[in-house]
Amino acid sequence: MHLTYEELLTYDIPAVRQSYSRRDTILYALSVGLAQNPLDELDLQYVDEQYGPRTLPSMAVILGYPGFWLKSPDIGADVTRLLHGEQSVILFAPIPPEGEVIGKTRVLDAVDKGDKGLLLYTQKELRDAANDRVLAHTFATHVLRGDGGMAGAPGLARPGPPAPHGPAARSCMVQTRPEQALLYRQNGDRNPLHSDPVIARKAGYDRPILHGLCSFAAINHAVARCLEKTAPDDFDSVSMRFSAPVFPGETLRVDVWPDGCFRAIAAERDVVAASGRQQHC
Repeated sequence: MHLTYEELLTYDIPAVRQSYSRRDTILYALSVGLAQNPLDELDLQYVDEQYGPRTLPSMAVILGYPGFWLKSPDIGADVTRLLHGEQSVILFAPIPPEGEVIGKTRVLDAVDKGDKGLLLYTQKELRDAANDRVLAHTFATHVLRGDGGMAGAPGLARPGPPAPHGPAARSCMVQTRPEQALLYRQNGDRNPLHSDPVIARKAGYDRPILHGLCSFAAINHAVARCLEKTAPDDFDSVSMRFSAPVFPGETLRVDVWPDGCFRAIAAERDVVAASGRQQHC
């Protein structure tokens, strides 16, 4: 990376003003795996115009998205080895099914892990352009595996979501689709790691992996359903840590605890893919 630690903390990521339609809201729900069962009345509320449609609260992560800003030549990050490490959302108001929003992303901090890479912490504030109401704050941690060794950056990572205790209360299965990453990238995340086999192999994978934010939405919807918290909103806040990639077509077993803690396991490989906690009022 070309930037120093101080330059990274003050790097100006331009605000994004975005208009979106009900079609975009429906496409998002379909892209994260909803309505695979066309008789599922709950999922139909997110993909059928006669129901509004309802908006998945996880859509806050893609609205006002600044794009692949780390790819800018003046930053010089090794984006071929970038991974999404954590994602959190705090909702302050329901996301309208259509409208115009403004997203402003800023760098919160960076943590140097030496040969393991650089942890980059960012925050996005999402506002409704019509009334300037804050809709959500989203927080992301990216692992820049090729950019460790940044002088001046602290070396202690922030704590992750709380770990669950005792046996899970409920479990459910989430089936991802073989072409899901190709559909999800139409939401705006065109990182070739999720579509180009050559780029995926250069990053150390035998095939493209699913977007972390696609897994994020699918897991969150499954957790909300397990907790029977899908109306009128799926969650008020959530924090999730990604611990292993998910490959399109894999099945996730989502275990949920009464306090909202959860763990998602890639069933075919018996590998924990993500864990976290979802909270409700």
